[in-house]
Amino acid sequence: MIYFQMLLSFLQIGLFSFGGGYASLPLINEQIIKAHGWLTMSEFTDVLTISQMTPGPIAINAATFVGMRIAGIPGALTATLGCVIPSTVVAIALAKIYYKYREMSVMKGVMNGLRPAVVAMIASAGLSIMVQALWADGIVSFAADKIDFIAVAVFIASLLVLRIFKPNQIAVMAAAGVLGGAAYLIMDMI
Repeated sequence: MIYFQMLLSFLQIGLFSFGGGYASLPLINEQIIKAHGWLTMSEFTDVLTISQMTPGPIAINAATFVGMRIAGIPGALTATLGCVIPSTVVAIALAKIYYKYREMSVMKGVMNGLRPAVVAMIASAGLSIMVQALWADGIVSFAADKIDFIAVAVFIASLLVLRIFKPNQIAVMAAAGVLGGAAYLIMDMI
C-alpha cells in the first residue's frame, strides 16, 4: 500500500510541477509533509540540501531520497518512476503540440501566462526554506530567542559575497557550511 501511495503522490508531483525543480518544492512539501507525514519539515530541508548536492533534477533526487527513506530501494524506484513518468509523457506531448502550433497567438499567450505562476511557485519554495532555516520553530517571529542569528549572519554574508564578487556558487555553499559549522561548534563550547 505504501508503494501505491508513493507512486500516486509522485505522479501528482511529476504531473503538476510546471517550471522545474524549484517550482515542484511546494507540491513535494504538500504531499510528503502535510498529506502523508512521511517526513518532518526539518528532514525535508535536509532532503533538499542533499538533492542540491547531487547531480540531477531536484524533484527526481528528492523523490529518490524520500522513497529510500520510507521504503528502501523499492520505494526509491517507485517514487522516482512516479516523478518521471508524467513529465516524460507530458513533455513529449507538449513538444509535438508546440512545434505544430508555435506561431499561433494562443500558444504564445499560454506560454506568457505560465511564467508568472512559475515565478510565484519558486518564490514560495524559497521563502519556505528561508523561514525554516532562519527561525527556530520555522515560524516567523521577531522575538530574539526565536531567530537563529548564526544562520542569519551566514545567509547575509553569503548573499553579499554572491552579489558583490560573483564567485562560484558551490564554493560559497562550501564556505557557508564550514563557517556555519564552526560557528555552531564555538557556540556549543561557550
